Amino acid sequence: MNPLYILMVSVHGLIRGRDLELGRDADTGGQTLYAVELARALAELPGVARVDLMTRRVVDPHVGPDYAAPIEVLGPKARIVRIDAGPVGYIRKEELWDHLDSFADNVLAFLRAEGLSPDIVHSHYADAGYVGTRLANLLGLPLVHTGHSLGRVKRRRLIASGVKRDVIEARYHMARRVEAEELTLGSASLVIASTANEVEEQYGLYDHYQPEQMRVIPPGTDLKRFMPPDGSERHAPIATDVARFLNDPAKPMILAMSRPDERKNIATLVQAYGESTELQECANLVVVAGNRDDIRDLDSGAQSVLGDLLLDIDRYDLYGKVAYPKHHRHNEVPVLYRLAAASGGVFVNPALTEPFGLTLIEAAASGLPIVATSDGGPQDIIGNCHNGYLIDPLNTEDMAAALLRVLQDQGNWMKLAREGLRGVQQHYAWPAHARAYLAAVKPLLEDRRPTRQPPSRRPMLYHDRALFTDLDQNLLGDPESLTEFVKVVREHRKCASFGIATGRSLESALKVMRRYNIPMPDVLITSLGAAIHFAPEYTMDLAWTRHIDYLWTPAAVRAVLDELPGLKRQPKSEQSRFKISYYIDRQVAPSLEEINRLLHQGDQTVNVTLSFGQFLDVLPIRASKGFAVRWFSDQWGVPLEQVLVAGGSGSDEDMMRGNTLAVVVANRHNDELRALAEVERIYFAQAGYARGILEAIEHYDFYGACRVPAKEAA
Repeated sequence: MNPLYILMVSVHGLIRGRDLELGRDADTGGQTLYAVELARALAELPGVARVDLMTRRVVDPHVGPDYAAPIEVLGPKARIVRIDAGPVGYIRKEELWDHLDSFADNVLAFLRAEGLSPDIVHSHYADAGYVGTRLANLLGLPLVHTGHSLGRVKRRRLIASGVKRDVIEARYHMARRVEAEELTLGSASLVIASTANEVEEQYGLYDHYQPEQMRVIPPGTDLKRFMPPDGSERHAPIATDVARFLNDPAKPMILAMSRPDERKNIATLVQAYGESTELQECANLVVVAGNRDDIRDLDSGAQSVLGDLLLDIDRYDLYGKVAYPKHHRHNEVPVLYRLAAASGGVFVNPALTEPFGLTLIEAAASGLPIVATSDGGPQDIIGNCHNGYLIDPLNTEDMAAALLRVLQDQGNWMKLAREGLRGVQQHYAWPAHARAYLAAVKPLLEDRRPTRQPPSRRPMLYHDRALFTDLDQNLLGDPESLTEFVKVVREHRKCASFGIATGRSLESALKVMRRYNIPMPDVLITSLGAAIHFAPEYTMDLAWTRHIDYLWTPAAVRAVLDELPGLKRQPKSEQSRFKISYYIDRQVAPSLEEINRLLHQGDQTVNVTLSFGQFLDVLPIRASKGFAVRWFSDQWGVPLEQVLVAGGSGSDEDMMRGNTLAVVVANRHNDELRALAEVERIYFAQAGYARGILEAIEHYDFYGACRVPAKEAA
């Protein structure tokens, strides 16, 4: 097997190759470190040719200039590639969802511009899972996914801690996240988990739970950075910063280090310490909760966490006993572990949920015993290393007792520290992780079909732009505007490709176009993207047919849907090899969410669309109008930024997201597309039918400059 080109995707947070700003905010934590270190470790293996880590480019005076560099070299065979998507400034991950389609489109454009063909896509977290799924489906590649943390688990824990469902949804967009996770799990050829608990108890909450496609490979840690104390740590600047808070800095240190996020449960830790006089007498509490200049400049969640920290210190009168430094550099993190170890202290992770617990491995590698939440990864870490105790993160008495158990028995402390050092070296080193990773992914490539190659372009399609429109919703219904539209299309036929994207069959579409004197298109996408036909003969694109025949088991789909109330299969003329169509009575039928859930539970990874409020269509996961338009763009070299798509129903949504120019015509069914109202590059026309498309042609100056109009200054 040839050396692999691995394309990794980690969208959110601030990612760079040096001095990672871990804990800066809720989005820059262990995941960013994991992705960077994995890229480096994989690139060092002889079986790997290249590793590119794709993340979002950020141009923002509030963050360092490193994040604006398009390319950052990590090593001879590894680099960080920063992709533009959405606003240029830094935004939290919950605000990225509407920009992920554009991110995927720009990654594909980058690959094509560089002449690169990855062998595998590896996504990290839910947002990258959405991007990775699109890329894997567009390129016909195996998808590997690492969740890092899971939406269903976090939602359960937040509810258990007292946060209301509506607050969770408003703050975290949890429904969208969970939907993306289900899609990713259904599409992934391999899911890499950090612990057995993650597989069984966390992924097990999902409809697309497929344990046979999951592999536990614990992440590693850099044993050159994290090591036992050597005495130098006592003279480090961070030691002085910590000591200035404390009446007796020589006491053992209870060290907690995390982002200022309510899910990290710092409040319960402070409460446990404040309620235990015995704990206060034998140890100081040091809480390292990210970096800040002014709490008021942080997001609302971080403000709340740090505000509660200060209030609890005052409530329990913990002044001189608790340290909470405002700043620490990336290179000071190992020093903090060593300071705690040198003091005879303990590291504590009280998080509500912890998918893995990288900080626990770092602490163990530094010779520091640990106390950690019983939820998730710590079970495996302590099971492998035998260097600490598990706790109920919501039980303050349990937490205090475990900390005292470590701190009050010197012999036990030394045993735990020694076992931790041994366990980390045996189980948690990056070279071992990389070798196990490569062994796990190689079987995915054995039966892989050759990467598709673009066909030779035909002269009539050698255009720099293209216009795609639906038939029924866009062109039929206003004869006068259709006549004007046809005239405009014919006038520009030599400079722009013309395409139709319809839910109709080929025969039906051709019949309608002849009846209404609609010009024969250069490209005809039929059955909602299940088939692509090219002029002049309109023969089916067989390469597309082979491409979408992935995870497609129509008999199993029908077995799930045929018995549901409110669903009636459409006539045979509306069915095709890659499209299953129903009439839906929404007063009787299950919700679209429930239909998707039932299909997921039946191990069906498919694309379900609702159109005109009455048609339910199921296609292969790689088939849609949007994917078909992108296939055309890729095959024929027409930039997506110069493809204008017109739609008016739910089946058009993915065609309109991303880098295409898009217009929603003002017909009654555009209610299905209201979620697109705030998405860039989507124009909501005032007029309906063909006149709405003409309005968009003028808006974008499609036959002239072909660009998104500049936004007016506020």
